[in-house]
Amino acid sequence: MPKKKSSSRTSVKVVKRPKPIATARTKAIVVMPKGYAELLAALKERISAAQLRAALAVNHELVLLYWHIGKEIIERQDKEGWGSKVVERLARDLHKEFPDMGGFSRSNMLYMRAFAEAYPNSLIVQQLVGQIPWGHNVLLLSRVKKPEHRLWYAQATITNGWSRAVLDVQIATHAHRRQGKAITNFKRTLPADRSDLAQQTLKDPYTFEFLGIAADMRERDLEQALVDHIQKVLLELGTGFAFVGRQVVLKVGRKEYKVDLLFYHLKLRCYVVVDLKMEAFEPEHAGKMNFYLTAVDAQMRHPDDKPSIGLLLCKDNDKLVVEYALRDVAKPIGVAEWRTRLVATLPKNLRGALPSVKDIERELSE
Repeated sequence: MPKKKSSSRTSVKVVKRPKPIATARTKAIVVMPKGYAELLAALKERISAAQLRAALAVNHELVLLYWHIGKEIIERQDKEGWGSKVVERLARDLHKEFPDMGGFSRSNMLYMRAFAEAYPNSLIVQQLVGQIPWGHNVLLLSRVKKPEHRLWYAQATITNGWSRAVLDVQIATHAHRRQGKAITNFKRTLPADRSDLAQQTLKDPYTFEFLGIAADMRERDLEQALVDHIQKVLLELGTGFAFVGRQVVLKVGRKEYKVDLLFYHLKLRCYVVVDLKMEAFEPEHAGKMNFYLTAVDAQMRHPDDKPSIGLLLCKDNDKLVVEYALRDVAKPIGVAEWRTRLVATLPKNLRGALPSVKDIERELSE
């Protein structure tokens, strides 16, 4: 029988490819409806604002709670002769009952007592010191002796949004003594409704403790150092100052003049020209500043802006010389000293006697 010829063809099994699974890369880009981005941004802003209000409300209630606890301790000690041992027991029992809350250590309970004793008027707590965090209040109790000074720092903290670290620096540099102390001619050169605000805007002396001053430092070096630390400079200048530039050119006639530092004050609505001096104040400095202010008003001032103000920062000044030099000057000018050294305010015998603010914060977080 003849052999069958083998077929040269081989059977091929056809495998159907599965449909591709949709992935993040293969999905079509979803086009957001018109106005979605604006809505999202508005909701984010509203939520953030609500979170801030909630945080402030929680802080306010916490400070009020601590005040009431301190007040109760004072009343019981006065009426029933409670001693420190009872406060210690109370702290232990409250911490046991509310372990997640924190803040019920013996040292913090003593601060609550001191807080209520320092502010017997509940309205002050409601309207002022209750608006700042407890750590700020502890700092004020431990570092500031006079009640009126504590209230000044509390109000300044609310106005300027000072952190605890910034408040600590302001206390150390006697901010309450320096504010509004610059020698000026504002009462004569500015309208009554602006002169007081302008006066309170300036201080004397200005403390730039972050600067490393060399013996051979020139005015340009000082200017550069201040610009390098412009955030800290703005903090020391105070709320409302906005930095415009350094060595701002003013062309008058055929000559160019340069302003050391130029700021704009958001509350006063005017330019503030700052001239730096590595020497004591001299009468001719006032004449030059008067010229700068005239040029800035003529070339940079917008019709809605108020007249510019000058600030001469000198290494030293003689008050009588400054008053004579400014007496007949037509433009509003202030003169103040600048320093680089912090001055400690807490007496040595009291340092370490009370727990630090960090200790209190650590206890609050436990």
